[in-house]
Amino acid sequence: MNLLRRAIQQVQKRFFIDHGDYRRTVLLAGTGRSGTTWVEDIVNFDNSFRPMFEPFHSRQIDLIRHWRYRQYLRPDVADERYLGPASAILSGKVRHPWIDRHNRRFIARTRLIKDTRVTLLLKWIKRHFPEIPQLLLLRHPCAVAHSKLKLNWDTHLDVFLDQSDLMCDFLSPFLDAIRSAEGPFDGHILTWCIENYVPLRQFAKGEILVIFYENICVAPEPEIRRIMSFLGKPYTDAILDDLRRPSTLSRNDSPIRTGEDLVTSWRGDITAGQVSRARELCAVFGLDGLYGGQSVPQIGGVDVLPVSSVHR
Repeated sequence: MNLLRRAIQQVQKRFFIDHGDYRRTVLLAGTGRSGTTWVEDIVNFDNSFRPMFEPFHSRQIDLIRHWRYRQYLRPDVADERYLGPASAILSGKVRHPWIDRHNRRFIARTRLIKDTRVTLLLKWIKRHFPEIPQLLLLRHPCAVAHSKLKLNWDTHLDVFLDQSDLMCDFLSPFLDAIRSAEGPFDGHILTWCIENYVPLRQFAKGEILVIFYENICVAPEPEIRRIMSFLGKPYTDAILDDLRRPSTLSRNDSPIRTGEDLVTSWRGDITAGQVSRARELCAVFGLDGLYGGQSVPQIGGVDVLPVSSVHR
């Protein structure tokens, strides 16, 4: 039976029908290691979506090979080099082993895109594809940095500094802080700040749904109800069953994905000095109030937008 199930899954990843209407796409974004794959699994608990994994990864997908890694575009940019590929991706016309690794549908009329390299493009996508509902997932910056450090991930700060429009529009006031990064921990905190600051500055209330990883862990039902309501999908208690299953990308040593232990587990490896340094860097971007030194958010998702433009 297991062999048959695996065979069917392989067929579903390669041979399926996608009806290709971008208006029936949901976009879930967040910085890497923020729990996006887990939330994707929760939203798609009933396998109603074709899940599309990281289709805006320019180092994996040939169609956007000419894009920057973590591309930023001003919302009014109407260049076909970006619009054409984005339309193909958002309409589900792109197939790739990287993208379709989690697909379990033969016929797809809706799709759920999960991507951790698209936060700087969210407002541009909203301008050109306004019917697509967007979710932005936030997780504590120290938890994200802790997870990335364990995996020895690069910070990719140079990718942001090399984009002149991004620097001009958002990051030039923070150049000294970015250049002051001392080691990978600082770099990962700064990446978290940049990838969240830009969309939080661009969007107004009601344009995007901001959700918190920690809220799903500690008090899942209200946060999941918000998500389903935003997407126009009914809530059912069956969704909570997915909270007991780790995502397909979670590490073998990850704790159970519910409750306080997951929210605070990173504190065992992150020093008080690092926590203080993270808050200092977040304060430069005006983002320190999101968590305020605590492990759980101190502000509701509705109240996040738009983040202050005051540069400290």
